Amino acid sequence: MDARSLLLLWLLLPLLLLLGCEVQGAHLTQQDEPTSPDLLETLSTYWDSAKAAAQGLYNNTYLPAVDETIRDIYSKGSAAISTYTGILTDQILTMLQGKQ
Repeated sequence: MDARSLLLLWLLLPLLLLLGCEVQGAHLTQQDEPTSPDLLETLSTYWDSAKAAAQGLYNNTYLPAVDETIRDIYSKGSAAISTYTGILTDQILTMLQGKQ
């Protein structure tokens, strides 16, 4: 599985989960209104099934090289953002203080 298909899979998974929840939600509104504990129990069941499906998908598509690449990109990106945030903060403070 190449990186493009993996990215497509991660982008489509939340969409599919959202569509599945909407279909189930539309079915619930046609029935009598459930009481609060029933609604919470139903939501908890949906959440657990979605979490199990996502975990299973992650376990099936886990690639150590991709994971390492993502971790490396994250660490380099966060270091760059920290640097540029510091520069921007210094520039703003200099503008606010004015010339002395």
